[in-house]
Amino acid sequence: MPASAVEPKFHTSGLIRLTRPQMFATMAGLMLAVLLAALDQTIVGTAEPRIIAQLSGFDRYPWVSSMYLLTSTLAVPIFAKLSDMYGRKWFFLGGATTFVVTSALCGAAGTFRFLPIDGMNQLIVFRGLQGIGAGMMMGLAFTIIGDVFSPAERGKYQGFFAASWGLASIFGPTLGGWLTDHTSWRAVFYVNLPVGLVAIAAIYFQFPELHPEGVKRKLDWAGLISLILCIVPLLLALTWVTDYGWSSARVETLLAISVVMLAIFLRAETKAIEPLIPLSLFREPIISLCSVAGFVLGMGMFGVIIYLPLFMQGVLGASATQSGNLLTPLMMGAVVGTIVTGQITLRLGSYKVAAVPGSILVAIGMILFARMGEATQRIDVVVAMIVAGFGMGLLQPVYTVAVQNVAPRKYMGAATASTVFFRSIGSTMGVAIFGSVLLTGYHRDLMKGVPADTPPAALKLFSNPLLLARMGPQLQAAFGQSESGRGLLQMLLANVRIGLLHGLQHIFFASAVIMSLAVLLHLALRDVPLRRHHAPEPEIPVG
Repeated sequence: MPASAVEPKFHTSGLIRLTRPQMFATMAGLMLAVLLAALDQTIVGTAEPRIIAQLSGFDRYPWVSSMYLLTSTLAVPIFAKLSDMYGRKWFFLGGATTFVVTSALCGAAGTFRFLPIDGMNQLIVFRGLQGIGAGMMMGLAFTIIGDVFSPAERGKYQGFFAASWGLASIFGPTLGGWLTDHTSWRAVFYVNLPVGLVAIAAIYFQFPELHPEGVKRKLDWAGLISLILCIVPLLLALTWVTDYGWSSARVETLLAISVVMLAIFLRAETKAIEPLIPLSLFREPIISLCSVAGFVLGMGMFGVIIYLPLFMQGVLGASATQSGNLLTPLMMGAVVGTIVTGQITLRLGSYKVAAVPGSILVAIGMILFARMGEATQRIDVVVAMIVAGFGMGLLQPVYTVAVQNVAPRKYMGAATASTVFFRSIGSTMGVAIFGSVLLTGYHRDLMKGVPADTPPAALKLFSNPLLLARMGPQLQAAFGQSESGRGLLQMLLANVRIGLLHGLQHIFFASAVIMSLAVLLHLALRDVPLRRHHAPEPEIPVG
C-alpha cells in the first residue's frame, strides 16, 4: 500500500500539524477554557449580595476579585515560560484541572467546618487558587494557537478567542443573576465543572504532546521569586490606593518594595541561563512596542470601562437593575472588531492594517466619552461605546499576532505571555490611578455647602460612590429623622452627582489623551508580512 494512502491529511500549517478531528477538538477545548476564565470574571459580580449575606464578609468582599486578579496575573508569565521548557499540553491540563477543582471548592466555601478560617476567607483563598488555573489557561491558549497555525492564520482564530471574551462580558452578568435567583450563588461556580471537564477531555485525547528541543531546562528561581515579590506588592498597592491614598505609609511601602524587587528581577534575568522573561526579546522593536501598546491600551481603555456604568447610573440615572447590560454595545463592538481583524490578517497577511484604524477608533471613542455631561443622551453614550469597542476589538488580536510573528520559537510562550501580562498590569494601574482621580475630585465637590457640624459618621456613608446605590436604608436611617436631615441628604446627593460628573470627566479626558498618543505607537509599528506556513523551523506532523 502506498505511504500516501495511510498518511493522515493535516489541516493546520503550524509547528504542530493536526488532522481535522484533532483541530476541531483542540479548538473546542481551548475556547471552552478561555470562555470559562473570562466568564468567571463577570459572572461572580451579580452573586455578590447573596455571597455577602450568607458568608458575612462585606468588608472583605473586594478581595474575592482582587485575589483572583493577583494570582492570574502572576501565573501567566511563569507558566508560559515553563511551557517553553517542558511543553504546553500538561501545563494547560494542569491549569484547567486546577480551575475545575477550585471552582468546586469556591462553590462549597463556608461548608468546610474543619478549616480554621471562616466562609468568606475560604472563598478568598479558593479564588486565589482558581486564579492560578485561569492564568495558566489564558497564557497558554494563545501560545498553543501559535504552535498549531501559521502566522497569517493566527489572527483569525485568536479573534474568535477574543470574541468569546467579549461574549462572556455580555452574558456573564445575566447568567450569574439567573443562576443566583433560580438556584444558589454556589451554582455560579458549579457551572464551571461540566464545561471544564469537556475542555480537559478534548485537550487530553486530541492535542498531541510536544517536547521542546534545544532548551536548557533550568528553572530561573531568582527571577521567579523576585517577580512574585515585585508584582504582589504592586498589585496590593494599586488595590489599596483608592481606600488609603497614594501618600499612605502602606501604599508607599508596597510601591518601594515593588521598585526594589523590580531592579533585582531585571538583574536576575541578565544572569539566568533560561530567564523567566528573556530581556533579549525586548531588543526586537515589535515585541517592545507591542508590550508598551498593550500596557497603554490596558490603562487607557480597560481602566475606563469599569467607570462607564458609574456614569450611566450616577449621572444619567440609569437603574441599578440595568447595570449588567450597560456595557453591551461596547462589548458587541469588540466582538465584531476581533472577527474583522482575524479576516484582515488572514486575507491580507498584515496586522498593521487593523492596528492603526483600531487605535484611531479607540481614541475617537475616548474623545466622545470626554465630551459627555449632564445633558448627554443615552444614545450618545451607546454610539461612543460602539466606536471604542470596535476599535478595541480591532486592536486586541494584533499584539499577539505581531509578537508571535517575530518571536524565536523557543521563547514563543514567554513572548505571547508578555502581551497578556503588560495589558493586565496596565488595566490594574489604570483602575487605581483613575479611581484616585475620581475620589479626590468627588470628595472636594461632596463637601461644598455642607454644614461644618454635620456628623462625620453620616458623611462616611458617602465615602465610596460605588456603593451608594446599595445604601438606601442606611442613608434614610442617618438623615431621614428630621426635615433638616432630609434637606441635607438631598444636598449631599446633588453634590454626589456633581462630584461624579467632574471626576468622570477628568478620567475620560485623561484616557482620551492617552489613547490619542497611542495612535503614534501604532503608526510606528513595523508591519512584517505574516507567513502562511510555519518556517524556517521544521514542521512536526502528528497523526
